[in-house]
Amino acid sequence: MKKSYLTLMLTSVFGFAWSQHTEKCGSHQAIQYQESLTPGYAQLVDEQFELAKSNLAKNNDLYTIPVVVHIVYNSPDQNLADSVVLNQLESLNADFQRRNADTINMRSDFDIVKGNPNIRFKLATIDPDGNPTTGITRTATSTASFGSFMLFFGDFSDLEKVKSTSDGGHDPWDQDRYLNIWVCNMEIFNTPAILGYATPPSGLPNWPPGMDLGLSDGVVVQYQAFGANNPNTIDMGQGPLDIRGRTLTHEVGHYLGLRHIWGDGNCSEEDGIDDTPNAEGQSDFDCDDSKNTCVDNIYGIDLPDMIENYMDYSAETCQNSFTQGQVDLMRGVLQNQRIDLVQNNPASIEQFALTEVLVFPNPTSASVTVRFLQGEVDQIRLMDGHGRLVEQVERNGASEVMLSLESLKQGVYSMVLLHNNTPVTAERIVKL
Repeated sequence: MKKSYLTLMLTSVFGFAWSQHTEKCGSHQAIQYQESLTPGYAQLVDEQFELAKSNLAKNNDLYTIPVVVHIVYNSPDQNLADSVVLNQLESLNADFQRRNADTINMRSDFDIVKGNPNIRFKLATIDPDGNPTTGITRTATSTASFGSFMLFFGDFSDLEKVKSTSDGGHDPWDQDRYLNIWVCNMEIFNTPAILGYATPPSGLPNWPPGMDLGLSDGVVVQYQAFGANNPNTIDMGQGPLDIRGRTLTHEVGHYLGLRHIWGDGNCSEEDGIDDTPNAEGQSDFDCDDSKNTCVDNIYGIDLPDMIENYMDYSAETCQNSFTQGQVDLMRGVLQNQRIDLVQNNPASIEQFALTEVLVFPNPTSASVTVRFLQGEVDQIRLMDGHGRLVEQVERNGASEVMLSLESLKQGVYSMVLLHNNTPVTAERIVKL
């Protein structure tokens, strides 16, 4: 069981690196910095966490969250391919639906606490203006790195510039209705200052009017830590890390209200979740399963340190689970503080429930077939990653239509289906 002092989760700061010194996490420093700007903030964060706990969702409906990934790059290696983005989304979905293959590696000690969030993330197919999109934006920037020495003072202002077009980054899409993820470089002296950070739910009724948190809602990830198939290596000073896409899993946990499992303290500091084992501190990128650094009582058992938990700093190779308590909190947040992400959301990929089509094969290298199952569709438009029309086909009453993609470049395309020139559904097509 861990304390209900929720930090801003601004970090999963897996490492400041400077003069051979590595600081694993800046969460505590970040909340202290925000407290210095807006006295009383720490107490409000605490109250926010308690509010989330009091509104736990007990249903098991599949929640779908529309995602936009903003790639902000200064060099070609930072401009990650669509395949890396798709791989990262698949990893995220596997982790948040407990269908990741390595769940079998979880020790049986934790069978009594394991949980399945049943949350799905899908790249948006419709942008805030109603136009078709791949859910990926790309921005070339003159900023070599958004990391700066201000981080050593707990100041995130330079990092936040990645979220602003005027500052060399990319403005967010509607943050109530999309999960915005920025992927960029945050290095200092060619070493990542942090691997990622995220903001928790905000704008609650108990926050004083006019309080400016200074942080734009969403998640930021170091470009080498994004996607298990990322061609770039990342070294925090102890050799290349094995990247499985779990930096984003960790950060989205923060975005949905979770705190680090060790409570950013010691055995007396807790994360407010009743079934997460106490720990003296974070793991150091390892998989040491021999540790039981604190005495606790979870269903009458003193459980060992849970290196399998996504909210630890263990190696990505041994992270594989959330607890049921963590699941309940995240789903409670989606029923309350972040309800616009999953309900009555015109930006959601689920918005056109009355129209259903089957698209196969997908991915494809040659052609794709669209089979119409229900709903009115009379036209198909295929758009490239820049929203440009590359093909348009009339249905003419056919039960299925085949589109040839042989002349198109590899990449992700948006297929928009229309009735009377109005979009009724959209699908994403991957050309191999």
